[in-house]
Amino acid sequence: MADDKFDAIVVGAGLAGSACAYTLAKAGKNVLLVERGNTAGSKNVSGGRLYTYALELLEPDLYKRAPLQRKIVREQVMLLNERGATTIDYFNPDFGENIPQSYSVIRAVLDEWFAAEVEAQGGMVASGILVDGLIEENGKIVGILTGGEEMRADVVVAADGVNSLLGQKAGLFPDVKSHAVGVGVKETIELPDNLINARFGVTAEEGAARVAIGCTEGISGGAFLYTNKGSISLGIVFNPEQAAKQQRHIQDIFQDFKMHPAIQALIEGGTSVEYGAHLVPEIGYQGIPKQLHREGFLVVGDAAQFGINTGLIIRGMDLAIVSGLAAARAIIASPSTAEMGALYMKQLEELLLVANQRAYQNFHGIFEISRIFGGYPKLANDAMQFMFTVDGKTPTPMVKGLLRAVKKHATFGQMIADGWKAYRSL
Repeated sequence: MADDKFDAIVVGAGLAGSACAYTLAKAGKNVLLVERGNTAGSKNVSGGRLYTYALELLEPDLYKRAPLQRKIVREQVMLLNERGATTIDYFNPDFGENIPQSYSVIRAVLDEWFAAEVEAQGGMVASGILVDGLIEENGKIVGILTGGEEMRADVVVAADGVNSLLGQKAGLFPDVKSHAVGVGVKETIELPDNLINARFGVTAEEGAARVAIGCTEGISGGAFLYTNKGSISLGIVFNPEQAAKQQRHIQDIFQDFKMHPAIQALIEGGTSVEYGAHLVPEIGYQGIPKQLHREGFLVVGDAAQFGINTGLIIRGMDLAIVSGLAAARAIIASPSTAEMGALYMKQLEELLLVANQRAYQNFHGIFEISRIFGGYPKLANDAMQFMFTVDGKTPTPMVKGLLRAVKKHATFGQMIADGWKAYRSL
């Protein structure tokens, strides 16, 4: 391999890297997909959610071949206080019709399948390869360094994750800042399908996606839960900087969340089979580096900080696939490496990735409202408790009781200020 020159070397066999390599190989390009793990997906923990349109952009009906889990038809939002929970449950069977809108996925399984698809198209996949650096000649990136050997290519695509070493070595951006990422802790919990169906109100092929706030002890962040076939993916994401200031260990925050009565009831009887943590892009459009390319080098996926997190909508996998496709199209269409970067940025626009990011560009300002992660979920539960408590005593007038619940957690001035900030962010 050290003696070969490739049309492209893609570093990282996550969804962005595999989407890029798949498209290049399908177009007849000589492509090498390099993965640090022993197999593609071996370094990914648990599961998540994939919006199906992204696979359709790569190839019509590709999703039918993919090892997807359950099609999501229930969207659930949970507000937690110390022991109580207020849950909003939106059911839409249309989300599962024709081409279903989204599926839950197990990343280790999905990534391994995707890498195999790259090989089936004629691409080369090399696992267990640690990339040490880049080869630069006359201001152009011309390959990678690994284990003291050189591997050369017309273009190198960095799909090496949120803390992209290659992007830093290429001089495009510095080390990732703590305010721009969240710490994600995930666990896979095996649970019989009949219990999953009963607890989440779904059928055998249907699934639910749930987000929760009020579970991070006032730290900016929230939780997620996805139903799979025979398991549940449970996780929590929060700001590492704030957690450090409170001197809270991530595993303790996660364990407290799991022990909450409303969560414990959902996972009771399950067996934990996988656990891990990693960093995720958190601030969306504002976190995308100003420069994502230089001659012979492109950055895609989490390495480019592509991601959307509104608290209710969490997207990263679909954007990773779209960015990989954009990079591949630019490589295929470019008459020279000098024009590749501009074509890549044009493809990101044409595939609407930038438009999607820009639509939520100020949303992260809402996460600066600290009461969203503590006070307001408690307020919602106190209000519900007041309205549904029957104790045989003379009831408190409705307005007075609700005002009492409000005053426990915020003044009217604070609520007005928070509402104005939220409005401006939206």
